[in-house]
Amino acid sequence: MPAQIQSFLDPASKTYTHVVYEHDGGQCAVVDPVLDYDPASGRSGTEQADRVIAFVKEHQLTVQWLLETHAHADHLSAAPYLRRELGGKIAIGESIGQVQNVFKTLFNLEPHFAVDGSQFDHLFAPDESFLIGNLKATALHVPGHTPADMAYLIDGDVILVGDTLFMPDVGTARCDFPGGNAHQLYASIRKLLAFPAGVRLYVCHDYPPEEREPHCISTVGEQRQHNIHVRDGIDEASFVAMRTQRDKTLGMPTLLLPAIQVNVRAGHLPPAEDNGVTYLKIPINQL
Repeated sequence: MPAQIQSFLDPASKTYTHVVYEHDGGQCAVVDPVLDYDPASGRSGTEQADRVIAFVKEHQLTVQWLLETHAHADHLSAAPYLRRELGGKIAIGESIGQVQNVFKTLFNLEPHFAVDGSQFDHLFAPDESFLIGNLKATALHVPGHTPADMAYLIDGDVILVGDTLFMPDVGTARCDFPGGNAHQLYASIRKLLAFPAGVRLYVCHDYPPEEREPHCISTVGEQRQHNIHVRDGIDEASFVAMRTQRDKTLGMPTLLLPAIQVNVRAGHLPPAEDNGVTYLKIPINQL
């Protein structure tokens, strides 16, 4: 059976969580789960993750994988909550250590915080093959937005592209976070767009223009013809110039500072202090 994908949009962060499975009663992967977080109050919640849990239980699925495409800057990961409720292994690309090293310094994290990815249950090597039930999957290393970005190829005809590509009328991900590189992103995108035209691409975010509703599915062919930043005919130099100039105009994501220091921990909160309270740090005048 072909892969089935159920997608859930978090309206606050514009993030899509995807549940990938073959059939009811089988195994599944949950990709980029979202933990609710209100920066004004410092309170977290599980409304978005509970929608995923309800779907998994309704379809009698067993969670095999909790896949992160990268350490997100726009939402906190709900992977530990889902693992506690449903099981599964939290996985990300093996280059996450590069990201951890940068942000350990920025946030002055505890000295024993490891920068080897050991907070995750599994680290994917580039092009590593794995299974979701009987579905064949491949972890594709697609750096550029961050050094550790991954895309997940499912059964040869679906790719969960993370933050490399957005919908064709929105374009591509920014490259100005620490470790980002527009040249690498261009190469990663061309790698994805070398797949057959009919391969479906599931994006992680959508920031639609006013005239349409949010959507998360395109195809390789649609992206090659219509992507406003990287369609066929736009060369690397032109893309890098556009991306560099555009990134200078973008503000920081609202949840970057709280999100990244949680997500480099595989979604776990920092350890509680001696009063039993967990704190997130805000570095002043550093970004």
